Amino acid sequence: MGGGAVIVNGELVPAGRPVIGVDNRAYRFGDGLFESIRVVNGKPCFIGAHWARLTEGLKVLRIACPAGLNEGTLTAHIERLAKEGGLTSARARLTVYRDAEGHYRPEGNGAGWTIALAPMPSPTYILNHEGLVTDIWPEMRKQVNRLSPLKTLNGQLYVMAGLWCAERGLDDCLLQNDRGNIIESGSGNVFIVSNGVLYTPPLSDGCIGGVMRMQVINLAVASGIKVYETTLNPQNLLAADELILTNAVRGPQWASAYRTKRYAHRMALHLVDLLVKSIGHPAP
Repeated sequence: MGGGAVIVNGELVPAGRPVIGVDNRAYRFGDGLFESIRVVNGKPCFIGAHWARLTEGLKVLRIACPAGLNEGTLTAHIERLAKEGGLTSARARLTVYRDAEGHYRPEGNGAGWTIALAPMPSPTYILNHEGLVTDIWPEMRKQVNRLSPLKTLNGQLYVMAGLWCAERGLDDCLLQNDRGNIIESGSGNVFIVSNGVLYTPPLSDGCIGGVMRMQVINLAVASGIKVYETTLNPQNLLAADELILTNAVRGPQWASAYRTKRYAHRMALHLVDLLVKSIGHPAP
């Protein structure tokens, strides 16, 4: 971790020191949420959107908002860690968990939280030089329910998808919902481009409510690019001109291949340029 320190419930502590016990609900049950936040020039990006998603998720999970933590203090804590670690470009992870006794039925709804930073190799968002090679993950499907759009601590589905990709030499894979629709990738949201128009699955199909997903939609609309939230199926992948995968840490990333299909990356490059300009930090 950057600077050898983390923040636990507002206090700066050495990263190598134990900070939770074996009875912690994040460890035992995955009972909580997390946010992965990109830091550029020592400052967190899109902090308002991350905070809004976090607080909405806490309401769904019935976890109290941590005392003393708000959009302003979250920003200050991340900037402090970046300064302590000498990091200008980093990935910040905020983890919020239910801090209570009990088993499946918790005895309270208070919250504990941690923030840790890890360095990023590029100073700002950049487009990947080599296109990602993808396929549809066939082993499991994601259920559509109230938890579907949340960044919960239960990431087993995505771990299994990652293992499947590693065994096949793939960079990422595409996940389906229980109706067989394409909803997201193993690491973020999905966009396709057809005839200069962006298409992405709606939240009602079960995809993660990604912060970068909304940034891409807003930036595209503001620059005159048409965007539609629509159900996608495997046939749409074969007809698309581009396949773009997004998350808050890496931004838009282009896929070069889905099975035998090959893709361009003109729109992906344009979106990265819009994104970098929106945060006011020049590309390298």
